[in-house]
Amino acid sequence: MRRFRGILAALVALTIAFCSGANDGISENVVVSKATRLIDLTTHVLKINTTTTLENSGSAALQHVHYAVDASHAKHLSFIGATLEKSDDTEVKLQVTAAGKEDAKKGQLFKVTLPTPLSPSGSIVVTVETVFTNILEPYPSQISQAEKQLIRYRSNHYISIPYKVVTQTTTVKLSSSNVISHSQLKPTQLSESVITYGPYEDQEPYSFDKMTVHYENNGPFLVVTSLTRVIEVSHWGNVAVEETYFMKHNGAKLKGSFSRYDYQRNPSGSGLSSIRSFKTLLPSAAMDVYYRDEIGNISTSNMLSLDEAVELEIRPRFPLFGGWQTNYYIGYNLPSHEYLFHQGSRYKLKMRFVDHVYDDQVVEDVLLKIILPEGATKIKLSAPFSVSEKPREIHRTYLDTCGRPVVIATAKNLVEQHIQDFELEYEFSGIYMLQEPFLVVAAFFLVFLSVIVVTRIDFSIVKDSAHEARLKASGGKEMVDSLCRQLHDVYAQYNDVIHAHKTSKDTSAFQSAKKPLDTAIKDMIAELGRLKNDVAGDPEAHEKVSKLERMEKEYVSYLKDSAGKGGGAHNTEKREELLVEMQGILDSL
Repeated sequence: MRRFRGILAALVALTIAFCSGANDGISENVVVSKATRLIDLTTHVLKINTTTTLENSGSAALQHVHYAVDASHAKHLSFIGATLEKSDDTEVKLQVTAAGKEDAKKGQLFKVTLPTPLSPSGSIVVTVETVFTNILEPYPSQISQAEKQLIRYRSNHYISIPYKVVTQTTTVKLSSSNVISHSQLKPTQLSESVITYGPYEDQEPYSFDKMTVHYENNGPFLVVTSLTRVIEVSHWGNVAVEETYFMKHNGAKLKGSFSRYDYQRNPSGSGLSSIRSFKTLLPSAAMDVYYRDEIGNISTSNMLSLDEAVELEIRPRFPLFGGWQTNYYIGYNLPSHEYLFHQGSRYKLKMRFVDHVYDDQVVEDVLLKIILPEGATKIKLSAPFSVSEKPREIHRTYLDTCGRPVVIATAKNLVEQHIQDFELEYEFSGIYMLQEPFLVVAAFFLVFLSVIVVTRIDFSIVKDSAHEARLKASGGKEMVDSLCRQLHDVYAQYNDVIHAHKTSKDTSAFQSAKKPLDTAIKDMIAELGRLKNDVAGDPEAHEKVSKLERMEKEYVSYLKDSAGKGGGAHNTEKREELLVEMQGILDSL
């Protein structure tokens, strides 16, 4: 009995799973009463807008419908989106997801989820927008400098839909009225640069009939083969952005040599499909913009500040012909308050994953690097479309200790519809803001401390006796100079005492006044003799100090004689000569 219950439960589970799978499949009760398709071939990017009126002919409500991309187009698909047209002429964006793997015959199937189920006998109008890259084929693949670029496009006359279509019409919009050839499935009409196929009635699901259009298109087939976008976030008020581009002209390749003379003489008839320049739009708050390549700054560029953007005209160093490549990089700064938001210690960076490079851009490979401040944790990246997040790295620069976390994400085959904002959330403590100023202060302190230590410590292994002698002599000369000047002051006092004695004739007062002066003179001349030994390391200074000692003694003898009978004019003149000569010696020390 238990075994029977187990088998019954398994059968019920399988039935539920089967029914659920059936509900997720393509409903046979959907009928497309009207379908119109617009194929835009005016640029190198293929844009197809398909508007369908879907009716539910069944008895159950439908939560989603399906749309198919031709097998020949599926690998070139870059973007797909769907909108629902409401009764008040407003549109609602719908969720589009891939439904299963790509089929070699039917192509890639997508599921469009409706906001509200489609009731029985009800109808809705759904518009599906698709963008394809690298699908238009230059034909011929090589042209000369003077030839026009011709493009061939191959598709399906019928709209690839997994439902029966009552009536359908396809409009092909070309870049010029020069149509070399085009397939014709009646009814077909060509009017200037527009080809109209249909209306075609009562077509089965996945109907196919080969369509070919061969026409002139001299538009720039410019492709960014590689883009590296580095965003460095600083909590000191700045977000630095640098973008490195590798570009290629994917149009018809140049056959033969390039003539600069013909290119400049006849710009309207030579190199029609070449790329002379293009315009890049930077954020309106961009400042300190630079545009360089491996050689250096590229001066052939113009920048214009608009209300909503900064327009930068990019003019490469040489024109780009089919098959030619170039590379350069652009950098600029942004104020962080416009892109970085926070609540407490939780921060959110909101910026574009890829920005506007040029009109109808194609970016085959994007590498986004976001360098966060040191100390950022609990990092979470939210992208507006499917991206591949790589293992995080550490970026080290000045005043860093552990390094700054780097968030890395890649994406492929992006177009203008992918110019959308990503969100990066992380936590950051304000205490880390003090780290860099503290490190600067500590670095200066260590430098000054090192200078003090180096200048005050003798690192020599063997003592330099000559150097020490010179230092001792230098100090001795300073002391000699000071001592002699003090001695000469005492001489002046001695002269005053002598003059007072000659006036007063008081011998006892004279003897008591000159006694301390004699003692001071004797001691100072003795000290001068000792200092003579200190300057022995400098022979020239030693000789001068010895001479000073002799002259000082001679001066003292003349000074003492002036107090007695020898104090005449000759004595005074001799003393003045000695003082002048001694002063000269002191000045020369």
